[in-house]
Amino acid sequence: MISPATLTELRDAVLSAPRVIAVGAETKPRLSAAETVKISTRPLSGITEYEPSEFTFSALAGTPVREIIAALDEKGQYLPFDPMLVEAGSTIGGVVASGLSGPGRFRYGGVRDFILGVRFVDGLGRLLRLGGKVVKNAAGFDVPKFVVGSLGRFGVIGEVTFKVFPKPESTFTLQMPFSSEKMAQLANSRFEIDALDVLPGGETMLVRLAGPAKALEVLAKEIGGEVTDSTVWRVIRETPWSFKADITLDQINDFKTAHVSCGGNVAFSNAPPPRGMTLRGDSPLWIGGRPRFAIEAAVKQALDPQNRFPTLDD
Repeated sequence: MISPATLTELRDAVLSAPRVIAVGAETKPRLSAAETVKISTRPLSGITEYEPSEFTFSALAGTPVREIIAALDEKGQYLPFDPMLVEAGSTIGGVVASGLSGPGRFRYGGVRDFILGVRFVDGLGRLLRLGGKVVKNAAGFDVPKFVVGSLGRFGVIGEVTFKVFPKPESTFTLQMPFSSEKMAQLANSRFEIDALDVLPGGETMLVRLAGPAKALEVLAKEIGGEVTDSTVWRVIRETPWSFKADITLDQINDFKTAHVSCGGNVAFSNAPPPRGMTLRGDSPLWIGGRPRFAIEAAVKQALDPQNRFPTLDD
């Protein structure tokens, strides 16, 4: 494994072998399991710029997300999409490359909605800066959003810029028996639910509210359910349930053994091959056939014409 400590060294590392792929803290190893030379971005660490008044920050790809969360917290700010696997050591570059968002995606959107700019090395060894460092930026093709979920297949991320939000004054978490009707009702209600998840087992639904404490108490009484410890959301983003026994797709569809997030729009599961997808293990990356778009092939040709990086099918 190659471990560059600077962006210049990162460029040299990309050009050092005919086939390479970037890895961070390897908290999601299946997503980078291609048989190639691995480039670790871990030494590329640190917040390079933070403007609390502008609600933006830039950080090198190997920066642990927990360090970014701590720095933002000191200024009363946060990443609303609830980055996952924080305590496991996930890096900000890995957050972008994997495209994974936590429960906060329900109300605020995911990683793609908060990234503003990116510096990365493409397959030709070019260190490119695309996007910007301000929220109001509309220059050119929006590559930063394109690399979200790209799994390092178009380039090696060196630095990213994000926008952030003010932290809410307080949060309130309710738990109640799960029903699809109740979930749909809450998801489309006037309460502006902060997060809405179903725990593995399919029996318990969690509702998170955010805002002024007194207002939340009133809303909680109107919604119903029991007040529970808000630290449950920290447990959810670390996915300890995913290390349990394999499950079937039928069970996933029945909400019985998968963690269902974002108001039912996302399901995280630990499913066996060949029918399922898992972030760990040897299962295929995609359930069934993966859709292929012309824009993907065009960007791959522009950024990596020599196929130095694996494809999304590898």
